[in-house]
Amino acid sequence: MVTLDEATSEVYSAFVVEEEGTASSFRGLAEVVAAKGLFCALYTDRGSHYFHTPTAGGKVSRTQLAQVGRALAQLGIEHIAAYSPEAPGRSDRVFRTLQDRLPKELKLAAITSVEADNRWLAEAYLPEHNARFAVAAEQDGSAFVADAAQAWREILCVQEERLVGSDNTVKWKRLVLQVPPSPLRRHFVRAKGARSRISGRLPRRLPRPAPACRL
Repeated sequence: MVTLDEATSEVYSAFVVEEEGTASSFRGLAEVVAAKGLFCALYTDRGSHYFHTPTAGGKVSRTQLAQVGRALAQLGIEHIAAYSPEAPGRSDRVFRTLQDRLPKELKLAAITSVEADNRWLAEAYLPEHNARFAVAAEQDGSAFVADAAQAWREILCVQEERLVGSDNTVKWKRLVLQVPPSPLRRHFVRAKGARSRISGRLPRRLPRPAPACRL
């Protein structure tokens, strides 16, 4: 997984995973935002973990968002879909460079595990790679914006809606989760041996987290 700057070709995040998907996309985004801040737009392919495509080969849906798309929308980051093999040309060139160099470099460094590989990528390889291949931007300054509230920590994750049951629990997969008391709603409490519940009505939906500032 590689996240790079379209203008300068600087690689901000790179790591090895068994399979690309939602979790690895969130990890890459989190590494960039934590180090640099929020950015303007993300350009990706049309993989199912990035977009829902109602018709095979057609336009992506802008109303039915995948988890990555929903998180980007909450952060105010534009999500751009690539519609041709040539579109992500800069990314393809970087991948060709990495696929040519990394196996040789890893062999020379005697690295044989994914964990060691990812440490080596972050600490040793990327600084050298960027010094050699990154170029200067046309304009000075940075377009990254700091997220002072660090809302991204709560947004870059899988979010699902569930109805709160009358016993103040939420069912998720095979788990039954107890919702803790909150000043946002009254809380149901059952005293030991009691026949009825104390307190009033519970909202049927959990409150959503507030979105971060838009760029």
